[in-house]
Amino acid sequence: MRYGQEHKQATRRRIIKMAGRRFKAAGIDGSGIAAVMAEAGLTNGAFYAHFDSKDDLVAAAVADQLREQCEAVGAAAPGRVGVEQILRTYLSVQHRDGPEYGCPSAALLDEIARCADATRRAYTDGVLAVIDDVAARVAPHDPQSARVQTFIVYALMVGTLQLSRALADRQLADMILEQGIRSALMLLSAEGP
Repeated sequence: MRYGQEHKQATRRRIIKMAGRRFKAAGIDGSGIAAVMAEAGLTNGAFYAHFDSKDDLVAAAVADQLREQCEAVGAAAPGRVGVEQILRTYLSVQHRDGPEYGCPSAALLDEIARCADATRRAYTDGVLAVIDDVAARVAPHDPQSARVQTFIVYALMVGTLQLSRALADRQLADMILEQGIRSALMLLSAEGP
């Protein structure tokens, strides 16, 4: 049976969504095509009807995950209130404990750095969109002036989340999240444009 273009696009989107979650949960290297396709309810043979290679899928999944993150950031309130909402949501116990539904940076950054150029470009473009949205909240009249500062705060957030995930002591892990929020807010207050 031949399927129409709409069905093919929907199937491709489903594969990308499943791959994004799987990559964040098990890592890019720890996720083979067979596992991704099985989670999408498809056979391995169907993969090449949608992607040229695993690298092609990885680039598409990273771009999709960052687009979703940018949409989530965009839903926050405007201004500094929104920045604090973003910080508290990002550095939450729920985000820490659900990496497959969270930020691709905190889950995959070390692997993305070793990926093909297409994936690193998709990551760069996606993370810049997130950064620019937050910078527009930090400095609404001159977002470009807050871009570097926002990158520093984003790096603090990603590192804090990664460290909290790695700690066996949950009480300490929770304290790290809370301190990350306080530190990010202090950075934004002390150096804000």
